Amino acid sequence: MPLTRRDFLTSAAASSILGPTLVSGASGAAPRSAPAEATRAWGPVIPSGTVLKVGLIGCGGRGTGAAVQALRADPNLMLVAMGDVFRDRLDSSLKGITDEMGEEAKTKVAVPAERQFVGFDSHQKVIDSGVDVVLICGYPGFRPVQIKAAIAAGKHVFAEKPLAVDGPGIRSVIESARAAKAKNLAFLVGFCWRHNPGMKAAFEQVHAGAVGEVLGVHTTYHTGTLSKRPRQPEWTDMEFQLRNWWHYTWISGDHIVEQAVHSIDRLAWAMSDRTPALVNCLGGRAARQGPESGHVFDHFAAVYEYDDGRRALHTTRQIDNTPSDNSDYIEGSKARCTINGWKPLYEVKDRAGKSLWKGGGSGDEASKMYQFEHDALFASIRAGMPINDGERSANSCLMAIMARMSAYTGQTVTWEKAMNSEESLVPETLDMNAPAPPSEVAVPGKTKFK
Repeated sequence: MPLTRRDFLTSAAASSILGPTLVSGASGAAPRSAPAEATRAWGPVIPSGTVLKVGLIGCGGRGTGAAVQALRADPNLMLVAMGDVFRDRLDSSLKGITDEMGEEAKTKVAVPAERQFVGFDSHQKVIDSGVDVVLICGYPGFRPVQIKAAIAAGKHVFAEKPLAVDGPGIRSVIESARAAKAKNLAFLVGFCWRHNPGMKAAFEQVHAGAVGEVLGVHTTYHTGTLSKRPRQPEWTDMEFQLRNWWHYTWISGDHIVEQAVHSIDRLAWAMSDRTPALVNCLGGRAARQGPESGHVFDHFAAVYEYDDGRRALHTTRQIDNTPSDNSDYIEGSKARCTINGWKPLYEVKDRAGKSLWKGGGSGDEASKMYQFEHDALFASIRAGMPINDGERSANSCLMAIMARMSAYTGQTVTWEKAMNSEESLVPETLDMNAPAPPSEVAVPGKTKFK
C-alpha cells in the first residue's frame, strides 16, 4: 500500500506517548553566532536493574553493528523489535546480531515474528511496539520523519549520520532535537570520532591553544567507490535505487553528505562548532560508470567562509586506484596539528617542524569508538542526564548539504539559503511500484537552486 509523507506525519502525531507528560520543544534554527553544543538535561534516574527495551529501525550493516554495540553497552538491555523496508535485510541482521552476541543472545535478543516489521511504515511499528530506545540506522532520506516520530512518542534516540539529505529535513531534525531536550530524552548522533579518546585529546589541545588561534582547516576523505548491486529481474525501479542507495541523492545525500560528513564534522569541531557564513564548492563525476552508479558525483572540493574572514577547506573523492587520505590539517597562528584517527596520528608541530605535543592512543580505538558512543548514550539515560547533540550534529550535516548544493548548482550558497531551502528530495509517495525519482546528473551552471 502506498505511504505518503502525510501518512508518516499523521501516524507520528497519533502515536501514544509513553511515560510522563512532558513539555513540547521550541522550533527554528540556531543562529551562526550561537553554535549549538551537546547538552544534557535532568530526567528520571533509571535503576540499573530495570530492563531497557531497544528497537532497531534500518537493518543494514550499520544498523546491525549499532544493535550489537547497544546491547553490549549495558547489562540490562534487550532488543525486542526490528524494522526495515526489506525482509531479507531484517532476516540477515537478526541472524548477525544473534550470532555476534553468542550465549548472551538468549537473554538480550527477543524479536519474535510479531515484532519483525517490514515496509515503508515499519519504523512506526517499531516505535509503537513498547520500546524505550530506538536506533535509527536506515536510509538517510527517511531519518527526519523517523526521528520526529520517535521523539513524539517519548523514545530515547540514537540516530546514525547523516540526519537528513535536504534543508527541510534538517529543519525537522532541529525541531526534534529541541523537543527531545524539553522532554529530557536522549538524542545521540553517530559522529563516532567525537567519542574516540585519541581524537578528543587532540582537539582538546587545539582548543586549549596549542596551535595558537585557529586560522584555517583542511579535512579530507579520499577513498574508493562503494558497493554496486546489479539489477535483478524482479526489482522495480524504486527497489533498484534503494538497493543501490549510496548512489542516489534523494536517499543518501551524495557521498559528501553520507560518508564525508564525518570529516566535515571534524572541520566544524576544529572551528569550535561555529557555522560558516557561506560555501563555494566544486564537484563533478569523472569516473563513475554503469547504471548502478546512479547520478551522484565522485569528487567535491568545498571552501567554507566564516563571518570573521577565516576559511576552511574540505576535499572528498570516491575514485578507485587513487591515493587515500582521511586526515585533518589544522593551521594555527603558532603551530599546526595533524590528525588521523586510523593510523593513529595526533601531533602538534611548530613552523620549524619541531614536535610540541604528540598524542597516544592505539589503532583499535577507531573500531572501539562505535562502542564508546553507545556506552556514553546508555550511561546518560541511566543517570537521568540524557545526552543530546542533535542540533549540533544537524549543523554539521547542513554544512555537507550546502556544499553539495553549491557543487550541483555552481553557485555560492549561504548558511541561511541552505537552511531555508524548500527543495525536498524524498518522494511524496513511498511505494515499491511508484515511479522512481529522476536521476539526472547535476550540471553546475544549469542545475537550479531550490
